[in-house]
Amino acid sequence: MLASYDVKGLTCQHCVNHVLEEVQAIPGVDGATLTLAEAVLRVTSAAPVDAALVAAAAAEAGDYTVTARTA
Repeated sequence: MLASYDVKGLTCQHCVNHVLEEVQAIPGVDGATLTLAEAVLRVTSAAPVDAALVAAAAAEAGDYTVTARTA
């Protein structure tokens, strides 16, 4: 599965790395990508990952807001 999220609050590559580290630690997440320019987090997993877990992981990384993309 692939789920995409908009991420607000990113200011540098260090921010991106922190968010990726936290999201990739979520059980069931196989991988994640995020670029500063796009600010779109893409999470791959075998089964759906709760969007609230992704948002909580980003909040743990710093002052970032994550919103699931619907399309």
